[in-house]
Amino acid sequence: MELTGKIALVTGSTAGIGAETARLLAAAGAEVVVTGRSAERGAATVRTVTDHGGRARFVPADLTDLDSLRRLADEAGAVDVLVNNAGVFPGAPTTSQDVESFDAALAANVRAPYFLTAALAPGMVARGSGSIVNVSTMAARVGMPGLSVYSATKAALESLTRTWAAEFSPAGVRVNTVAPGPTRTDMVLTAMGEEGARQIAGTTLLGRLATPREIAEVILFLASDRAAYLTGATIAADAGRTAA
Repeated sequence: MELTGKIALVTGSTAGIGAETARLLAAAGAEVVVTGRSAERGAATVRTVTDHGGRARFVPADLTDLDSLRRLADEAGAVDVLVNNAGVFPGAPTTSQDVESFDAALAANVRAPYFLTAALAPGMVARGSGSIVNVSTMAARVGMPGLSVYSATKAALESLTRTWAAEFSPAGVRVNTVAPGPTRTDMVLTAMGEEGARQIAGTTLLGRLATPREIAEVILFLASDRAAYLTGATIAADAGRTAA
């Protein structure tokens, strides 16, 4: 299996895209570090991995707490694959955006992946290999009313992808982004509702919501050596929404 002997850390892996990514990475041979704030949901993800013969362990963490983030980095060990998937999805018109959720989005969507990458990338550089995959959104490239904060934080993450590729790739560490379109996750459906999510999906060329598995397959590709010549790239997994 292509990731045998690798350790993969997937943030926000207790549900949705993150949980599906953990399953696929484990099926490819990686030992997966599952992390999130809910021990119950973390245990459920680990159980689905181990029930299918994979290896996984849960490390609880609140990534908006830098001490918790540092403990996660220490307990994860020599990580070969880092998937910065965790995030929050605030929605409000700019004129009514509150400061608390603004700051929470910056902390979860920008500061957390920044300092987790800063903690784990040196080990990858020292070993001369590694893959970092950031999870963004098509809203980072398409103006969508009510998503000013979310889209701005994810655009910042895409910018960090390019900078990190420039900093780490000469040492053999690839850094890329997956930018999903509307995906059937609890976070999306809670924020938009079923009808709202379907309306956004209707603007894509394929006219439907993605499944978490479809996005996780792209993440697995970027994490693996099949993407050995890709770095600094943002892959639009959005059913053509940003293409036409």
